[in-house]
Amino acid sequence: MPQTQSGAERLHALMARGNAFLGVECAIMGGAMTWLSERTLVSAISNAGGFGVIACGAMSPELLLQEIRATKALTDKPFGVNLITIHHQLKELVDVCIEEKMSHVVLAGGLPPGWAISALKDAGIKSICFAPTASLGKKLVRSGVDALVVEGSEAGGHIGPVSTSILAQEILPEIRDVPVFIAGGIGRGEALGAYLEMGASGVQLGTRFVCATESTAHPKFKKAFLRASARDAITSVQLDARFPVIPVRALKNEGAKRFMEAQREMIARVDRGELEIKDAQLEIEKFWAGALRRAVVEGDVEHGSVMAGQSVGLVKTEEPVSEILAQLLRQATCYLERMAPDGCDEMGAAR
Repeated sequence: MPQTQSGAERLHALMARGNAFLGVECAIMGGAMTWLSERTLVSAISNAGGFGVIACGAMSPELLLQEIRATKALTDKPFGVNLITIHHQLKELVDVCIEEKMSHVVLAGGLPPGWAISALKDAGIKSICFAPTASLGKKLVRSGVDALVVEGSEAGGHIGPVSTSILAQEILPEIRDVPVFIAGGIGRGEALGAYLEMGASGVQLGTRFVCATESTAHPKFKKAFLRASARDAITSVQLDARFPVIPVRALKNEGAKRFMEAQREMIARVDRGELEIKDAQLEIEKFWAGALRRAVVEGDVEHGSVMAGQSVGLVKTEEPVSEILAQLLRQATCYLERMAPDGCDEMGAAR
């Protein structure tokens, strides 16, 4: 009879495609979190064997160039850059990534323009895009995208309407041409193991890394995470069908109430003819950017935006990135070995 693979061997085999694509030891991507996914956290994730991703957000090309070079000074391992497709200087940002010979670029925030995918491919840079449905995922693959991220509504920040588990069931059986990474609500290694078995090449985590020792988040921001439960991470509400607002998941606080007031104000200004709807939507995005900075950088967790995924309830302590990744891998190994409940301790280590 053939020898049964151990959990560690099984995990290595299931992650092989994702590891090869990213050029890492474990196919765990860091979610791009504005004000958080910067040189210190990104390099820590990559140095620990994962794949760090810089959140470009609203950075200028000059600032992105500085951040990439600062990150390179801290790690010689692969890392990526997340670019928002609606950025008014997207071409210049793509040029920076090409100039710096980045290995991977994540295009987020909407359908990426064809020229961006082509420019990255011509430069030998792998492109990664978000797929909210199987049909759109297939379209992205046909357009030349090298990998996909499937992110469910359990995630923090701007989210779609469908849960991670449903999207995984919809997309993983349908798309095999390129590596697919699963994101949203992942906080333990058992979920990593389960999604790998379903056909994923790896996962992406954001919330789990916020309280990493290397995270530059304000201590009050981290404390809010450590105190929160899953049900505290709620989504914003759209008040007017004429005024589409992408929902944001964050911890409930006074800032969430202020967003409702900001929406009402924007709707009223549109009704009075003072603003076009697209300009009002831009004002809302500026609201979120400012509110997030107040919370992450300044520590105003009551009036700022404490964006967090529902996996925040699984964040129990501040610890190094290397230990977070080690825990995830231990837990995934135990899951894949189908151990009895008393076969592993709560941190995923064999007893």
